[in-house]
Amino acid sequence: MGRTSMDSLMKRADSKYSLVVATARRARMLTDGDEPLVEGVSVDSIKSVTIAMKEIAAGKINIIACEGGIK
Repeated sequence: MGRTSMDSLMKRADSKYSLVVATARRARMLTDGDEPLVEGVSVDSIKSVTIAMKEIAAGKINIIACEGGIK
């Protein structure tokens, strides 16, 4: 499997911070047992963070920014 470029990921998020938070949350969901949304990957053979980044780059995960910020 090829690497997911930062450019393709940044097209899906408004900041690197929101991208990192979304990736971490999705990776935790995968670790806790959710099935991957992209074809041909398995949590057993690929790290959950890598799968989460592939899902975001493929547009399977939408990143919604908080309007008021995080407090």
